[in-house]
Amino acid sequence: MNSGVDELKINPIPVLLSVGNPAIEYYTRRDLLGEEVGPVEELWQLPSVLRILRKQEKNGYWKYPGKIREDIRSRDDYNQVETYRVLGELVCKYGLNRSHRQIQKSAEYFFNCQTIEGDFRGIYGNQYATTYSPAIMELLIKAGYSNDHRIKKGFQWLISMRQEDGGWVIPFRTSGRNIKETLLASEPDLPDRGKPFSHLVTGMVLRAFAAHQEYRGSEEAKKAANLLARRFFQADKYPDRKDKKYWERVSYPFWFTDIISAMDSLSLLDIKMDNHHIQDGLDFLIKKQNNKGLFDLKIVRGSDKDLKYWICLAICRLFKRYG
Repeated sequence: MNSGVDELKINPIPVLLSVGNPAIEYYTRRDLLGEEVGPVEELWQLPSVLRILRKQEKNGYWKYPGKIREDIRSRDDYNQVETYRVLGELVCKYGLNRSHRQIQKSAEYFFNCQTIEGDFRGIYGNQYATTYSPAIMELLIKAGYSNDHRIKKGFQWLISMRQEDGGWVIPFRTSGRNIKETLLASEPDLPDRGKPFSHLVTGMVLRAFAAHQEYRGSEEAKKAANLLARRFFQADKYPDRKDKKYWERVSYPFWFTDIISAMDSLSLLDIKMDNHHIQDGLDFLIKKQNNKGLFDLKIVRGSDKDLKYWICLAICRLFKRYG
């Protein structure tokens, strides 16, 4: 089977297979080489997974380990951020899903953070989190909750929150209010719908759409995907991660919007190679490949010694999809 990496300067598959990480080898063989591999549950017994699972609290969350600033968010809200981070590790690196009891507990923890409107509230205090809400949804969908009515409710909320141009913003960023004051407000700000979309936010929203078999075909997703592609390597319209350098600052599992996370979504949303922005993105990644087969990109989150290989695997998946 074609591994899809022929356009790269160096075939990175031998490097991925030799790194000594069972999870990376598993996905390389399954996703790039198309080989028959064992059940993903085999990864669930890895020591790295068991260490993470041992730290889960009885209510399904993981406790934030760092220093907290209660003038910005509460301890509970920090825990929600940490639980999002940990769930990403378990789902994206090791394939844990709702058949695992502790993933069920984590999912119910998040659904208890969902409001009657459909958003997941808390990480921005009482403000709408049009970044973290879809990012949480993405992980829950990948964990097997795509048909849960609470996920459908989340999509209905996301669609209701679009800007007039078809993208998304952090609503309170359109008001111009002081961020500290805004996060302590008792009611969420509504967006100024006439202002331009944020590619940071739109890229995170599209990850939820791309993960869902039904919603990835929606007109809302296709329109926003084309908007996002036109913003590659440009500065954002809003203060958060505004500089265009953030397109090259990557993470895995995906966190904010960067060139890899954006193109990953667009490849699943069926944005074709005839869109020249897609070719621009692929050409950029080809130029960033070094003589070891890996990619010279700034990795901005996480302490996993194998992150550069996870980034490489994510890029290889893109080239596989784009053929």
